Amino acid sequence: MKTLVCESPGNFRYHNSEIPVLAENHAILKIRNIGICGTDLHAFEGKQPFFSYPRILGHELSGEIIACHGAPDFSVGEAVTFLPYFNCGHCIACRKGKTNCCTKMQVFGVHVDGGMSEYISVPSDKLVHAEGLSFEELALVEPLAIGAHAVSRADVTAMDTVLVIGAGPIGLGIMEFARIAGAKVIAMDINDNRLGFCREKLHVVHCINGSTQNVNEELVRLTDGDMPTVVIDATGNLGAINKGFEYLAHGGKYLLVGLQRGEISFSHPEFHKREATLMSSRNATRADFKFVVNCIKEGLISPASYVTHRVAFGQIKADFQSWLDPASGVIKAMVSVS
Repeated sequence: MKTLVCESPGNFRYHNSEIPVLAENHAILKIRNIGICGTDLHAFEGKQPFFSYPRILGHELSGEIIACHGAPDFSVGEAVTFLPYFNCGHCIACRKGKTNCCTKMQVFGVHVDGGMSEYISVPSDKLVHAEGLSFEELALVEPLAIGAHAVSRADVTAMDTVLVIGAGPIGLGIMEFARIAGAKVIAMDINDNRLGFCREKLHVVHCINGSTQNVNEELVRLTDGDMPTVVIDATGNLGAINKGFEYLAHGGKYLLVGLQRGEISFSHPEFHKREATLMSSRNATRADFKFVVNCIKEGLISPASYVTHRVAFGQIKADFQSWLDPASGVIKAMVSVS
């Protein structure tokens, strides 16, 4: 089988390797679609925390079961996706049901080799039924689950005004699930094309360009002076994260989904007087995956609209560099594996 390995930052190479052998309580999947995410792009650039090389990237995946053990509810030939967060099951987080932030977390495609391959082996207990979704839709469940988990973690309601900083795929998912929760959504980015996408595809009425508009003045205007009750960063950009503290309403919540390598800083008095809450959101849970699948089935969200670039598996190496350039117009690149 063919596998694409990121051998070092900026360096991909295709390898030929053996199809995995079925192990106890594992499933062998023939990969059908691979979504390219920010984690993959940052890893290619050498900017991803918790990372070492060489590494097979890829964790937004769909596939077909060709063999399985310890999966009584699944069958050979079935279309699936899976939770790419391999937790220990025993640590304090796992015992409390927070399997998404296990102390020994091994994320597929980050801490361990991932899915840029024709066949993979995954634990059977991570499999997720397709429930009628297409292979392409299944490959989009994981990034959407990140957004669903963030909105759940912030306990967003119809009483909230949610500012989402960053209109990449994760930010778009956050906007969608904040809308589904009934909140007023404000999108912020520095790329007018992405803000246009928010208006046209997601019907986000309120959009702010952080580089050309006075953000504070716009937020005051859009919230009648209250400021957003929930601010969610989906950029992973240190400057954007630090500025986000300024946009928060008194009594509000600031949720960090984007991840960067440095240390954040903010004015303690400004944060303290707001009695604000600072939170992080990591990965997603099975409940989030189930919620996303149901939302797609019910037509509440249309993930296919996010896909702007489609390529064959053999084209990843040639096209990957271009997806780092915002001028390419990429929102979500989707890879087909025959």
